[in-house]
Amino acid sequence: MEIVLGTIDVKKSFKIPHHPRIEVLKGINLTIRPGEKVAIIGRSGAGKSTLLNILGGLEKPTSGTVARPDNIGFVFQAYHLMPELTVLENVLLPAMANRAGGMVSAETRTRAMELIREVGLQDRAHHLPAELSGGEMQRVALCRALVTNPPLVLADEPTGNLDKLTGAEILKVLGDLSRGRPVSLVMVTHSPEAAAICDRVLTLENGILH
Repeated sequence: MEIVLGTIDVKKSFKIPHHPRIEVLKGINLTIRPGEKVAIIGRSGAGKSTLLNILGGLEKPTSGTVARPDNIGFVFQAYHLMPELTVLENVLLPAMANRAGGMVSAETRTRAMELIREVGLQDRAHHLPAELSGGEMQRVALCRALVTNPPLVLADEPTGNLDKLTGAEILKVLGDLSRGRPVSLVMVTHSPEAAAICDRVLTLENGILH
């Protein structure tokens, strides 16, 4: 069976001075297939964001193994757009980071503009983030996550900073963008509406995925 992401017995613990070691993840075994959308839910403090960071290579596990692609798209709750860059420049950032001198091809620039058009922001392509609403900034973040054609996108509470109506719009955009593309999605969320767009919903509880 072809997989995009796989973990074997991933554990993560933290040592706090004068306290016993805290075990956050106690043996995570997870397999993600091409094109599959998976939601991970659980109470606050359960370790969902820690797990997502380990899946994306942003954090190392205490033990266990993670097999992941080199090219991963990220969507964060807080958008993380560069304030001095335009919408188009923000979308192009991952591609610029992968090229010497920060230059991108005409093909990549065209793809970025196509994504921006798909999310309805073609008239804002040369605007700065400060000129956008929260929902518009998250649309830019979705385009940025997809611009390099990653086989896997990791999303951490992508609707967490948005009101319910705007969050619903972002979920529709996320579903539309990933439909027809060979991209897998792993999304950490508290939102039942967000989880509902996924093929599988897993619960992180007591350091184990169920």
